[in-house]
Order: sequence, then structure tokens, then C-alpha cells
Amino acid sequence: MKAVILAGGEATRLRPLTCNTAKIMVPVLNHPFLEHFIAYLKKHNITEVILALGQQITPIQSYFGDGNKFGVKISYSEEDSPMGTAGAVKNVERLLDSSFIVFNGDVFTYIDLTAMANSHREKRASVSMALTPVENPTIYGVVETDNEGKVQRFVEKPSWDEVTTNMINAGIYIMEPSTLSYITPNVFSMFERDVFPQLLKEGQAIYSYPSEAYWIDIGTPEKYLKLNHDLLHRYEGIKFEGESIVHPSAQIEDPVIIAEGCFIDKGSIIRGPAAIGSRCQIEEGAIIESSVLWQNCKVGKGAKLRNCVVASNCCIKEESILDNCVLGDNVKIGKGNKLSQGIKIWPDKSIESNAISF
Repeated sequence: MKAVILAGGEATRLRPLTCNTAKIMVPVLNHPFLEHFIAYLKKHNITEVILALGQQITPIQSYFGDGNKFGVKISYSEEDSPMGTAGAVKNVERLLDSSFIVFNGDVFTYIDLTAMANSHREKRASVSMALTPVENPTIYGVVETDNEGKVQRFVEKPSWDEVTTNMINAGIYIMEPSTLSYITPNVFSMFERDVFPQLLKEGQAIYSYPSEAYWIDIGTPEKYLKLNHDLLHRYEGIKFEGESIVHPSAQIEDPVIIAEGCFIDKGSIIRGPAAIGSRCQIEEGAIIESSVLWQNCKVGKGAKLRNCVVASNCCIKEESILDNCVLGDNVKIGKGNKLSQGIKIWPDKSIESNAISF
């Protein structure tokens, strides 16, 4: 079965992390999100992947190539303009000659794809849709089903008085090629709004596959940080990916993963869950707690970071304190700044004075 990964959106909710980096390339435990995705697919013997992309295709192709070194075959489809979830799949119709699986490109999950595929075949469904429970279904697409799991109705982002279930569309579909005839070519269209309701209207069988397995949408920096934390807690321990220099007096409290080429100076503390990207420099007495640093970041003497995401090539000077902040690429934080309250700083910005404080 081939997998189509929908990654053509602009990832505006995940900014400033995605100002310069495609969403499927943001590092999760120091490796591109897509690399984790591919490993998940391979566990279910899915080794042919089609990437439906809108922009930033070059760095993705440069890293993954044809997929051979990752044990899969990757094809690329580039959109000149946004086509929506259904339009993007229609664009690659020529590659889909049997049952195929579609993923929203911002979903990380352990849903059992093998069991879902077996259910799809047993029920002879036109579409099988993974469902997952959430605490707040009003920000997603609710799916109502009958006692046999057959889909009856879709309600996109319902108000609380419209909510009849907490089971939402998990953004994973197994589909038959015949369903693609319901999508108009070269037109922006969405499965949830334009295709699935029409399939129901015409009596096509859409079945649900409910699952309580781990599922998260990494569409925001907060959810992105949570995914890193969740995965670190699964790994536990302290892991070095390659050689780094760590002073004997530095403290590293698991779970922590540290990429190659890092320098961790005396008296510094890294408290997990934390991920430190390659070639980062943590200076004397600095404290990093529950944070994710990308590549080539420098954290100055005595600086403190807590619950932060710091993109590549950032410099945080001595004695600065950052709590619950998100920094885009190439951000510079001057000496002694105190930033919190969910501050997000766009790439290439500098904060030289203590203009924003707790």
C-alpha cells in the first residue's frame, strides 16, 4: 500500500519555527519529523511514499532523496498553488492504482495501520477513517458513526452544543482509487468539506477506525514541544548522538538527547526532557530545562531556559532568562533579558535591552 503525505500547507500555526523550515523537516529529537514518520510507516510494511508538497521542496529532496537510504521509495509532487487535502491527492492520481493511505502531514501517531488496513478490506469500505478521542472536539472535525462504525455525518469545528462525540477525524484515511473520481482536477478541494459528504450522499461506504493509540497534531509550537517531551519520556536515559565535550561538573538529568559536536561547560545544568541539537554551546552555569534547541545555538553564562523552543543559529547571552518562549532562526537575545508569557520571536530579530519582562 502506498502512502500519500499531505505537506503542502504553509504551517502558519507553527511559526516562527516554520518561517525557514518546512513543517515535515522540523527536528523531533534532532531528526526531521518526516524521518520519524517514515520509520512508523516501515513498521507496517509501507515502503512507497508520495510527498505532496507546496514549497521548500529542495531541502526535503536534498535530505531524503529517493528514500533509498531510509529503506523506502519516495516520489515528490509539487503544487504551484494550494490544492487542499483532496486536490493534492488528485494531483498524484496517476500513481495510485490500488488501495492507498493518506496522512495529514502534521500528525504523529502510533495508530495500528496494519489492523486498520485489515478492517478496511473486511468491511469492503470505499474509505476508512481513523478516529481519535480528544478533550476539546470543537477545534477539530467531529465524526458521528452508527453502532457498526459506519460514518453518518461530519461536523467541522462544532460548537459545544453541537458536540455529540469526542471522536475526531485523526487525519488518516485508507481509500480506494474509485473515490478519486469525486474530486475535480486542478481545483482546491478538501476531503472533509467537498468529498466525504458527497460520498455519503451517494451511498458510498465510509467506515471509522477508532483508536486510543497515541496521537498528536504538531500544528503549534506548544504541541511540537509536547511531542518532543512525550517521546523523550518514552526513550528515558541520556543519549549522545556522536561526540560532544561535557565538563565533569556539568549536570545532565534524564531524559535528554544530545547531538554531535556540542560543548557543555562547567557548572551548567540540562534537565530533561530536553533535546540539544548539533554544535550547540552551553556556557558556564547555564540552565536548560524542558527545552528543545536546534542546531548551532549558544546559551551564555548563567542564562536560564525553561519550556522553550529555540530554532537554529540563535544566541542567548549571559544572565538572560527565558520561560515558555519560542525563537525562530538567527535570533539574538541580549545580556540580562527576561522573557516569558509565551513570547514568540521571528527569525533574524535581536532583543538587546530588557524591553520585555516577566
